[in-house]
Amino acid sequence: MTLQQTISKHVQAAVLELYKATLETVEFQATRKEFEGDITVVVFPMLRVVKGNPVQIGEAIGEYLVRTVEEISAFNVVKGFLNLVVSDAYYLSLIADIEKETNYGYVEPTPGDKAVMVEYSSPNTNKPLHLGHIRNNLLGYSVAEIIKASGKKVYKTQIINDRGIHICKSMIAWKQFANGETPETSGLKGDKLVGNYYVKFDQEYKKQIAELVESGKTEEEAKKEAPIFLEAQEMLRKWEAGDEEVVALWKTMNQWVYDGFETTYTALGVDFDSYYYESNTYLLGKDNIEEGLSKGVFFKKEDGSVWCDLTDEGLDEKLVLRSDGTAVYMTQDIGTAIQRVKDNTDVGGMIYTVGNEQDYHFKVLFLILRKLGYDWASNLHHLSYGMVDLPSGKMKSREGTVVDADDLIKEMATTAGEISKELGKLDGYSEEEKREVYNTIGLGALKYYILKVDPRKRILFNPEESVDFQGNTGPFIQYTYARIQAILRKADFDWKGSETAVILHSKEREVIKQLEQFPEVIQNAAKEMSPALVANYAYDLVKSYNSFFQNVSIFGATTEEEKKFRVKLSNLVGETIKSSFALLGINVPSRM
Repeated sequence: MTLQQTISKHVQAAVLELYKATLETVEFQATRKEFEGDITVVVFPMLRVVKGNPVQIGEAIGEYLVRTVEEISAFNVVKGFLNLVVSDAYYLSLIADIEKETNYGYVEPTPGDKAVMVEYSSPNTNKPLHLGHIRNNLLGYSVAEIIKASGKKVYKTQIINDRGIHICKSMIAWKQFANGETPETSGLKGDKLVGNYYVKFDQEYKKQIAELVESGKTEEEAKKEAPIFLEAQEMLRKWEAGDEEVVALWKTMNQWVYDGFETTYTALGVDFDSYYYESNTYLLGKDNIEEGLSKGVFFKKEDGSVWCDLTDEGLDEKLVLRSDGTAVYMTQDIGTAIQRVKDNTDVGGMIYTVGNEQDYHFKVLFLILRKLGYDWASNLHHLSYGMVDLPSGKMKSREGTVVDADDLIKEMATTAGEISKELGKLDGYSEEEKREVYNTIGLGALKYYILKVDPRKRILFNPEESVDFQGNTGPFIQYTYARIQAILRKADFDWKGSETAVILHSKEREVIKQLEQFPEVIQNAAKEMSPALVANYAYDLVKSYNSFFQNVSIFGATTEEEKKFRVKLSNLVGETIKSSFALLGINVPSRM
């Protein structure tokens, strides 16, 4: 039982004993800084069941709590706010309990509970990963880790969009312009090589459109009749027909891209438990449409096309099968969701990490799956996120104006290195050790900058701002962790074990109150699917710790007991920073 739950129970008992009234809930808030206290009970809502002066009611309940709750040592009432002072003994006991836990704040899954599947990344195999993919990957990975820490079994998955006209565009351009170029002969990562030919296709396509317009065609006619576009369409037709030569080239070029993606995923620090490929799933769902027709979930129009009427739910009619019997994306997504549960029978819900431009699509998908009668369909969520903008404007893959993920990761490490050299904190490190620290700081800066923002909000990404060693940044928090490691290295005495004779400084109490919140932060972040809650908690914890560090001497403590306690408190803050950052996929260096 948490302290708040304990106090709540005793406040209800006080109201019953003192006023013969039943109080359903107790409202709390943080004690304002200008008043003494650690937690505040709001008296005003009680006036619905207790008649009287709120100050007098607060005084009576305060006296009752000091008598009956050993954790409460004093109180004061300001207007209708009952400010409670928590005893040092409670905080010391809390620290002792935290110290005993192996993974403080983390909850082990309950055997038999349903698992959650988190989908993220899901790239196209015609271009390398870019800044937009980075936000997707970081969000999906972090949400998966947070949900796992909250006590759920989690599967991480992605669906790779490895078929369609966009893939054929890269293939046609490679055939026409590559002269057999490969990742090995070019020295390029496979995804970058294929992405170059996607850009090359667009350049050639625009050139041919201009020539056709000049010859008298309208722009619409030119777009449809450009030879390179017609060849891409023909290649897609051949692929769908199983043409051996086309399929062989498709497999070769896709493998180049997969290898490139894996290199980026490793550098970014994300992973997956399973992969689904659109080339294997694009026919899924057609059988489910037949099943839905028989159940009356879908209806057929005169031309033979199949639809789902969602107008009663405030949406439109949705096409799920064309008149020629071919599937649409919605059909495939229905089939893929069902297949995933068949493949993982313990899955009881899914989270799709996809940009907010697909909000409507997922509303429709989830509604259709519920109508089809799948019980897990009520536990489907769209982790909708905003776009990432740059100071220079929007990115465009076709025009080659995207911020490449690999280049950005390297740039972040370089920037971190330049700043670290100016601070001169890594004297005595080997060049290899320095590079490792620079990479940790740079990648931490990138991840934190993106994850500290509510997923639904659009981000204007500024690389230099993200690597600032001051303010709400990854490096600022990492620096505090490194400072704590220096304190632990300096502590040449046994600081473990319980200290009962310590009188806590107000700054120590503030740090402990922050530590106490960590388990609740994990649960709330899992519920809200928001790594921002964890990121900003870490920042608040660091601010409290730094205030303690600046105002309270650790090694100049009056007693040995106090000195041991302050080192122990520092260690627990460091461990909680490390745990928080692990949930964000961020490493922490022992020295900066």
